[in-house]
Amino acid sequence: MAEIKDPENTILMELKGGTVTIQLLPDLAPKHVARMKELARAGKYDNVAFHRVIEGFMAQTGDVEHGNMENDFNLGRAGTGGSNLGNVPAEFSKVPHARGSIGAARSANPDSANSQFFINFKDNDFLNGQYTVYGQVVSGMEHVDALTRGEPPASPDRMISVKVAADA
Repeated sequence: MAEIKDPENTILMELKGGTVTIQLLPDLAPKHVARMKELARAGKYDNVAFHRVIEGFMAQTGDVEHGNMENDFNLGRAGTGGSNLGNVPAEFSKVPHARGSIGAARSANPDSANSQFFINFKDNDFLNGQYTVYGQVVSGMEHVDALTRGEPPASPDRMISVKVAADA
C-alpha cells in the first residue's frame, strides 16, 4: 500500500482483490473532491457496481442511485443515476487523463457530473480538457485492472467499501 501523505484527501476503495488507494486533487477540482468525500463518508459508494468496464479504456462506477440494487442493475438502470445532491460544475484542468486517473463521468452537459466516476486503464488523451480529473490511483491499480469487463458486465464487480483515509 502507498504511503498516505494527506489522509483527508485520500480515498481507500476496497475491491474483491484488495485496496485501491486514490490521492484526491483538491487544488485542481475542489468541488468534485468534496462530493466524493461526502458520498464516501455517507457510505453511498459501498456495494456500488462497476457498470461499464471497457478493455483498453476505463472502468466506470458511482451510480449511487441504481448501482447497488440488483433489480435496478438487471433492468439496465445502472449508470443512469446519480445522488440526491445537485450536479457539480466542470472543473477542467491541464492534468491529463493518464493511466489510473479518476475522471468525473457526466452526460453531454459538462456541468452534469454528480456521483459517477471512472478510472482510466491507460492514457486517454482524447478526454483531456473535456472531463474533470480529480484523483489518481497511487496503489492497487492491479485490482482495477482485474475488474470484469462489459457494458454492463454479466456479473459486475463492486466497490465493497469506499472510505476517506482520515476516517479509516
